[in-house]
Amino acid sequence: YLLSEVECGRRGTTVTLYLKPVDPEIGIEDFTDQWTLSRIVRKYSDFVTYPIIGKYIREEEGKDGALAQEPAPTIVIEDKILNSMKPIWSRPQTEVSESEYADFYRHISNDWTPPFRTLPLKAEGTIDYQALLFIPAQAPHDLFYHAYQRGLRLYAKRVMVMESCADLLPGYLRFIKGVVDSADLPLNISRQTLQQDRHITQIRKWLTKKVLDTLVGMFEKDYDNYLKFWGQFGRTLKEGVSSDYENKERILSALLFQSSADTEKLTTLKGYVERMTEGQEEIYYLTGESRGVVENSPHLEAFKERGYEVLYLTEPVDELLVQSLWDYEGKKLKSAGKGTPKLGDTQEDKEKAQAELKKKEEEAADLFAAMQKALDEHVKQVRLSNRLVASPACLVGAEMDYSPQMERLLQKGKGGGPRQRRILELNPDHEIFVKLQERFRQNKEDEAIGEYAELLFGYALLAEGSEISEPTKFNRLVIKLMLKTL
Repeated sequence: YLLSEVECGRRGTTVTLYLKPVDPEIGIEDFTDQWTLSRIVRKYSDFVTYPIIGKYIREEEGKDGALAQEPAPTIVIEDKILNSMKPIWSRPQTEVSESEYADFYRHISNDWTPPFRTLPLKAEGTIDYQALLFIPAQAPHDLFYHAYQRGLRLYAKRVMVMESCADLLPGYLRFIKGVVDSADLPLNISRQTLQQDRHITQIRKWLTKKVLDTLVGMFEKDYDNYLKFWGQFGRTLKEGVSSDYENKERILSALLFQSSADTEKLTTLKGYVERMTEGQEEIYYLTGESRGVVENSPHLEAFKERGYEVLYLTEPVDELLVQSLWDYEGKKLKSAGKGTPKLGDTQEDKEKAQAELKKKEEEAADLFAAMQKALDEHVKQVRLSNRLVASPACLVGAEMDYSPQMERLLQKGKGGGPRQRRILELNPDHEIFVKLQERFRQNKEDEAIGEYAELLFGYALLAEGSEISEPTKFNRLVIKLMLKTL
């Protein structure tokens, strides 16, 4: 802009705006159009406490005069107040109807479904701010996409300074819609200064606590409605365990899981711990693509036989959850598909079972070496299992390995993910292992041992819901075995 001294016949300041030519393709609108100006005022300054008046000039046809050849046009100046001046969040909750809240929610979210919960909030103290938050009734289709537009509308002194401020709530609460208004923020705040502003940090902390208080209260006092919320947004809430350590315990208290205890009802971690059998030291879980896949996994056979409850974690976010949740109320979380589970009623029973398994492994060491040679590209160890009852084999990971579900998720990403060699476990009491051991004793150079190893490896992959690495070879071995037995 330019400042200069001029001679003026009256007092005051004249501001002249020079507008660029209208070009919708690059976002230059027609700022002489009354509808454009009205929309901008309503968007950014609808709730300021003073009226914003638009003066519109229009022409009307003049009346015929005695000396006029044609009727002269009449210039009419029309005044119109463009803003409502009534911020709904500053009004007492008792004076605002549900329909008014629903209309405002629709205005800021473009969601025509009434909100599931409305949260009018107000804080007074060192920093004063007001907020009106909404929990939607339905999750948007793009909620789990990277490009999802999240954030609350941020107002300073009732003037909107940011349409989507993502810093006001953590990412796992990104489904929340609403507005925040603070008189302590400058009108010209930028994104860079926003991240450093202590007011924003305090508001974020306060809003997060209020939202979690509402959800935990709903869980404790209105469980049926909480189940509706969980069906839409439960997956996002699980994200908070790995990102919001300050509120981790509160989030954990409101998480729900499928489990082997009930085919329909969900359980909490607290409920699981209360149902743990005598002698059980760990919380067991298994991840997979669906309840059907996990429920029928051979990894769970010994757990079911002993009456141990297992959590079924079937959502991608569960993989992130278990990596950041090591224990709950002193009970360590343990994957049923990793390591060696400690199964038994007493410590003596567990030690006795481990000793017997180790003795059988020593007796079958040469057989395992022959099978390892055939499967060395795919597995890092062949050993006996204490988790199998009816199935002949399964694949397990070491304690720090990825689960099969996580491995598949990583491989879907850009560039793919690492392929792991896992451990092939065999059921020492299964007829297949017993006959395989007898055949190996008769002829340690028998080529069929390697083929049977390949078949057991393929069986284990299919049983856990994974794809066979070499389906053509597997099919050929199946046909060969069928021809021998028919």
